[in-house]
Parts: sequence; structure tokens; C-alpha cells
Amino acid sequence: MKNLNNQQKGSLLAFVGVLFLTPDSLFIRLANIETWGLLFYRGAIPFIVVLIGLLIVYRSNFFKLLFSMGFPGIIYAGTFALTNITFIISIQNTNVANTLVMIAMAPMLSAILSAIFLKENPDKKTWTAIIITFVSVIFIFNDSIKLGNIVGDIFGIITALGLAVGAVVIRSAKKRNLVPGAVIGKLIVAIFAVFLVKDFKLLGNDIFIVPLMCIVCVAIPFVLVTIAPRFITAAEVNLFFLLETILGPLWVWIVIKEQPSTETILGGLLIIFTIAIHSFIAIKKT
Repeated sequence: MKNLNNQQKGSLLAFVGVLFLTPDSLFIRLANIETWGLLFYRGAIPFIVVLIGLLIVYRSNFFKLLFSMGFPGIIYAGTFALTNITFIISIQNTNVANTLVMIAMAPMLSAILSAIFLKENPDKKTWTAIIITFVSVIFIFNDSIKLGNIVGDIFGIITALGLAVGAVVIRSAKKRNLVPGAVIGKLIVAIFAVFLVKDFKLLGNDIFIVPLMCIVCVAIPFVLVTIAPRFITAAEVNLFFLLETILGPLWVWIVIKEQPSTETILGGLLIIFTIAIHSFIAIKKT
């Protein structure tokens, strides 16, 4: 990482983070635990794992790091907690492709928010990538809306907006380490869910599925994606989330045969191609 420039560091962190994230939807589908129980563990386990990791790395400086986040850290913790909650509600009230297609709107939203609040206008290649991916999202959504999964779709849009706000907050405070804010966000999720959980027991395959999901698909990605906007723009980070739009439903299709529509497959392929071209040009340019 020492030999990489900021563009390469940010792109690598975002790519690896989202790659770890892609099987998340599959694990949620495979888990049999009820919604609030799942949400509790998705908050509590990553909170404990990442907190221990940060204490080992930073030791007594962790608390200095925590309190130095300031107002941006508070906002980020709130948006991070919100997106964690709305994502689970969305994916359990509509199909995986629908939720991930809604989340794919995050790059456009973060680009607009960055332009408004940070005066950080995306360059032509980023705007081109955003327009192409947004058209792809509309193409996919036009087919999936016929299913009438309004509740899940609305929470998916809220998740996208939360991701966009979070990415812009990180970008605005790029000199600060906001990973502790994500840790606090996970704690908020666990506290919120604990009052609604009916049963904390993990039965059958859930004993393996839930901890694996919480560490590999939640803890690791949120650290990497939280660090990435310190090196590249919020819009560019969120472009990588579009990888999940196609790979997430693909994992679900392969394992449990929840087959995406032709529109989802075609639109997803266009999204993947656009991200690949955009990232290649950005890295070569730097």
C-alpha cells in the first residue's frame, strides 16, 4: 500500500471491501433467525470484533481517536446505523435484486450531495459513469417494480441515501479517522434491535452462518469502505457498491435459485463494465 498513490489506495480499499460484501445478501437469505435477532447480531458481533482490533492497533490512543472525530463522527455513526437497519428491512421485504438496485443509486446521490455541500464537482468521466449506471438501474427497476414490493423498495432508497450521506461526511472529514464512528454505529444498531428481539438463540446452520456473515461480510467491509473516501471521492467509492448490484443477486441465484430477471442481468453487466472502465481510466490517469 505504501507504493500506491491516493487514487490507487482508495480504489483498492473500496473494491476489496465491496467484494467481501457481495455474499451478504445470500447469507441473509440462508439465515433462519428473525429480522430483529439478525439485526442484533449484525450490530453486536462486528462491534466487538472491530473494537478489539482497534484497541490492539491504537491501544490507549483509541479513545483519543474516538473523541477527535467531532461532529462528523456523530453524523457518520448515525447514518451508518440507519443504513444497517434499513438494509435488513429492505432485503427481507423484497427480492435481493430490488434492494441492491435501489442501493445502486448511491453514487448519483453522493455526487449531487458532494457538489452541493463540498463544492466537489465530479469530472466528466465520473458523471458519465453515474448517468450510465443510473439508466441501468431504471431499466432494472422498471421490471422489478411490477412485483409491488413498495415497502422493501422504499427502505432500499433510504439505504442508498444513507450511504451517500455517509460517504460525503467521510470525504468532508478526510483528515480524521471515522472508523470508530462506524463502530459506534454498530453499537447503536445492536442497542436498537435488542428491544425488539424475540429470541436470541442461534439454531441449526445459523450457528455458523450468522457469525461468518457478521465478520466476513460486515466487519471487514465496513472498515475498508470507511477508510476509502479518505483517498478518493464519495461518488467514486459508491460506484464500487454497484458491484454488489449484480454479484449479490448472482450468489443468491447460484445457491438458492432466486433467479434475477433478464433486465437485472443485462443492466448489471452494463454496470460492471462501466465501473471497470471508469476505475481503469482513473488509475491510469494518476
